[in-house]
Amino acid sequence: MARLSGLSLMDVLRVARLPIAIVVVLMLFGLVEPRVLSLGNFRNIALQTSYLAIFAMAQTMVLLTRGFDLSLGYTVSLVSVAASMAMVAMGGGDASILYGVGAALLVAGVIGLANGVLIAGIGINPLVTTLGMANIVLAFASTISGGFPVTGLPKGLTAEFAQRSPLSIPMPIWIAALVFVLLFLVLKATRFGRSLYIIGANPRAAVAAGIRTVPVLVAAYTLCALLAALGALLLTARTGSGEPNLGGNLTLEAIAAAVVGGVRLSGGEGGVGAAVLGALFVTVLSNGMNLVQIDGYLQQICLGVIIIVSLIVNRDDARR
Repeated sequence: MARLSGLSLMDVLRVARLPIAIVVVLMLFGLVEPRVLSLGNFRNIALQTSYLAIFAMAQTMVLLTRGFDLSLGYTVSLVSVAASMAMVAMGGGDASILYGVGAALLVAGVIGLANGVLIAGIGINPLVTTLGMANIVLAFASTISGGFPVTGLPKGLTAEFAQRSPLSIPMPIWIAALVFVLLFLVLKATRFGRSLYIIGANPRAAVAAGIRTVPVLVAAYTLCALLAALGALLLTARTGSGEPNLGGNLTLEAIAAAVVGGVRLSGGEGGVGAAVLGALFVTVLSNGMNLVQIDGYLQQICLGVIIIVSLIVNRDDARR
């Protein structure tokens, strides 16, 4: 078999399959709807990817440890509502943005800390813990908002974090890129990052190696929630209001993006680069389906199928 720099052609294709899939999906949708391949749509894809990438990177922090956060989407909703209410309560001027950011970090920090303590400290299964937390958080978001959007937010919030485009690149893309760089360094160059991989690969070996697994896991879930808060603030800036339903399908989409990119649900393998690439694939697919007017329910079916197929592919790769 042909080899490239010591790698077989199959190895190269295995590594490049997701970028190839992205191009193929774009071409297929482009044949049906030429707008898919327009520069304006590429810009829109990049912008949409920046939001999802932040949530996928947040989910990656806990996926690496064999966990996941099913409360992420509803955390986004509660953070959006709480931050918006804080800004409105402080007068709704640009100076109130700091109060909104503070409220967002406080709410997300409490949710992430609670998840971490319940999972790592008490030993409750991540599925049960985060699913229960999701229901609690959703109830809070709906109750304090009355089920209606919170309006009257500072104009500067949207102007600075949604409309501003330094060097003609939208601010959310800059922020997502900064998050990527910081998390890449954390995972590759810090003890905390290496501990996440070791815990995910073999929890017993992590304990034997002297890693304090409880603080690391608590920090991972807290970091996941704080990153979700960052994404929530950016989405709130885009919509211009605090939305109790803002989280929507973000939990599923974030997990799908991370898994499709190559982050294993079994833990110990993957990274933020995989999460970003997966987010791009999911966004391209969703964007194409929207432009060719595929029903929203069918889109959710496609997303579910993609997750299942990705899990099968990742399992087969692990056996090689």
